[in-house]
Amino acid sequence: MKKFITGAALSLAGAALLGALMTGCGNADTDTAEATQESAAATETSAETETEDYGPEAYLSGINVADYVTLGEYKGIEVSVDAAVVTDEYLDSYIDYVLQSNMVRTEITDRPVEEGDIVNIDYEGKIDGVAFDGGTAQGYDLTIGSGTFIDGFEDGLIGAQTGETVDVDVTFPENYPGEEVAGKDAVFTVTVNSISVETLPELTDEFVQGLGVGVNTVEEYRQYAYDLLMEEEQATHDSNAEIAILEAVMANSELQDPPEDMTNRYYSRIIDNMTYYASMYGYDLETFLSMQGTSEDEIRESAAQAGQEIIVMQAIAEAEGLSVTDEELDAEIESNAGSLGYDDVEEYRASLDVEGYREYMMSEKVLDFLLENAVVTDVEPETESAAETTEAAETEAAETEGTEAEASAAETETAETESAAEAETETQATETTSES
Repeated sequence: MKKFITGAALSLAGAALLGALMTGCGNADTDTAEATQESAAATETSAETETEDYGPEAYLSGINVADYVTLGEYKGIEVSVDAAVVTDEYLDSYIDYVLQSNMVRTEITDRPVEEGDIVNIDYEGKIDGVAFDGGTAQGYDLTIGSGTFIDGFEDGLIGAQTGETVDVDVTFPENYPGEEVAGKDAVFTVTVNSISVETLPELTDEFVQGLGVGVNTVEEYRQYAYDLLMEEEQATHDSNAEIAILEAVMANSELQDPPEDMTNRYYSRIIDNMTYYASMYGYDLETFLSMQGTSEDEIRESAAQAGQEIIVMQAIAEAEGLSVTDEELDAEIESNAGSLGYDDVEEYRASLDVEGYREYMMSEKVLDFLLENAVVTDVEPETESAAETTEAAETEAAETEGTEAEASAAETETAETESAAEAETETQATETTSES
C-alpha cells in the first residue's frame, strides 16, 4: 500500500491513522491482516466495527469532484528525495541482527547456575505456607540477571544444579500491584530442570543454508540481504516521492472543504482505530491521544485533509482516464481473500467496505501516474550515526525476518497471534513473581 496522506495527517499515531485513511475498508479484523500484508505502515485495528451510514456524499461516487477542486499543474512536478541507499554499515548491522535473532542454545550439564544462564524451572510460591494465585508455573524459561522476577528470586537460583530443588526467600515490594501479596514475605520452591547458554552463531555457509531463503553461501546471502534491504529502501524512496509530489499537486490546486459526510467517514475510522489501539495498551482515548501529541480536533482536521486529497486524486483520475474496473476490483478482492485464508470470497467481500477499497485502488493508480510523470531528483542522504544505522537495521530485520523463516507476519496474522498468546501465557505464569 502507498502512503498518500500528507502534512498533519502523517503525524498522527502511525498505523492507526494510515490504515484508516489508506484502505477505507469496513471490517477492521480483515483490514488488519490485509494492511499488514501490503504495508506495515498501513496496519488497521482488529477491533470489531459496524459499517456506518455516513451519508450520500461520504464517497467519491456521491459527489461531483469539480465542485471541490480546480486542478493546477500535476504533471512534471519536480521534487527531491533521499536516494535509496544501502551502506555497508547498514548491511552489516542487518546481518548482525539476523545472527542475534538465531542464537545457538547449548545445554550445560557440568556446572551450576551462573549469571546470564537460561534456566528452565518449575516453581511454587507460598505465603505463610499457603500457595497463592499466580505464583506457580512449570517449564518456565528464565534468564538469570534479566530482572524479570522480583528482587532476590533470580539471585537465589545461582549455584543450583540441574535437577536440584531450592527454596528462595523473597519479599514483595510494598507497592506491588497485587494487593494480596504486596509487602509480604514469600518462599518459592524452585526446581531447576535444565541450564542453558546462548551464543552468537558464526556467519557460515551452513548457517546461511539453515535460514531457508534459497541461498547456499555467505556471499550469496550478503547479496540476498542487500537486495532485500534495497527493495525496502526503494519502496520508501518511491513513497516519499509520491508524498512530496502530492503535496505539490495540492498546493497547485484550488481546494474547497470536502463534504462533511466524507470528513465524518474518515474521522470515524481514525477514531475507531485509535480507540482500539488505546484499549490494547490499557488507556482511554483521551489519554492515548494526549500521549500521541494530538487531539480529536486535530484528527478531524486531518480527516478533512484526507478528504481533499482523495478528491484531488479522483479529479486527476477523471482527467487522465484512470479508473478501477469491476473486473480489477473483483480480481483484487479474490486475490486478497486467498492470501488471507478465506475459503469463501464472498465472505471476505462482505467484510469489506468495497466502495472505500475501490477508492484506495484508484489512489494507487493515480500515485503511480504522478510518479511516472514527475521529475524526481535523488539526493544522497545524510550519513547516519552508528547507533541510528543499527536501529534502522534492527527494525528492517524485524520486519523481514519472518520472510526468511517463511512464516512472515506480513503474509498472515499468525505470528502476531502466537506472540500475543505466548505473552498472555507468560503473564499468567508470572503475574505475581514478575515486577511488571
